[in-house]
Amino acid sequence: MNVFVFDIETVPDVDGGRRLYGLPEMPAADIAEVMFSKRRQETGNDFLRPHLQRVVAIAGVLRSADRCKVWSLGHPDSPERELLQRFFDGLSRYTPTLVSWNGSGFDLPVLHYRGLLHGVDMSRYWDIGEEDSSFRWNNYLGRFHWRHTDLMDVLSGYQPRAAAPLDEIAVLLGLPGKLGMHGSKVWDSFQAGDIEGIRHYCETDVLNTYLVYLRFELLRGKLKDADYRRECQLLRTTLAAENQPHFNEFLQAWAD
Repeated sequence: MNVFVFDIETVPDVDGGRRLYGLPEMPAADIAEVMFSKRRQETGNDFLRPHLQRVVAIAGVLRSADRCKVWSLGHPDSPERELLQRFFDGLSRYTPTLVSWNGSGFDLPVLHYRGLLHGVDMSRYWDIGEEDSSFRWNNYLGRFHWRHTDLMDVLSGYQPRAAAPLDEIAVLLGLPGKLGMHGSKVWDSFQAGDIEGIRHYCETDVLNTYLVYLRFELLRGKLKDADYRRECQLLRTTLAAENQPHFNEFLQAWAD
């Protein structure tokens, strides 16, 4: 079975914010600050709701047959629509088990709204059995189905009070956790033009998610101990062969 573990990075949708709040032409940073300010008035924090986010990176780990691949979709200068279409084209091609951390609560709603905005073809993703009868009982939309496994949702027993941050779970398991950047710094990095840095950060986040997923598969008996160790070694070998600084840093920080 194909498994695709994914993560996204986002910035404020300043074009949408300008339209929504009737703002005049002004620098993107000023529009974003208006959006943050309104959000702080609502909740006390400036984390924008999913429909006000713009996707700037999508990273994934694809485990398929004897292959393991870690990468960011598209290129640093790819438009948002291309990133989204590549993601959903991959679902159509591989029909993988999707794995995320808080994907049901954030990543997928963002992709829904941005796909709606750009007119992206997401037909395979939205199938609940009309085209493929196997999707009737196991599809990407069913919260209690396995075709999309939101690890945060599942491990918390679907209880918001029990939800935990990926970084803390990763560190508790001896994994690297956050390296070099945090989600709160993505907007600053984007404004500085460091798209490559954002993509690398997204890739290390998805590596943490994948390794938590392997532990989860061990937990529920889908992997035996020897299988788990082989999967970890395959990932180590894959990252070492890439010989990229952020992957090398991840390997050095990977204790187990």
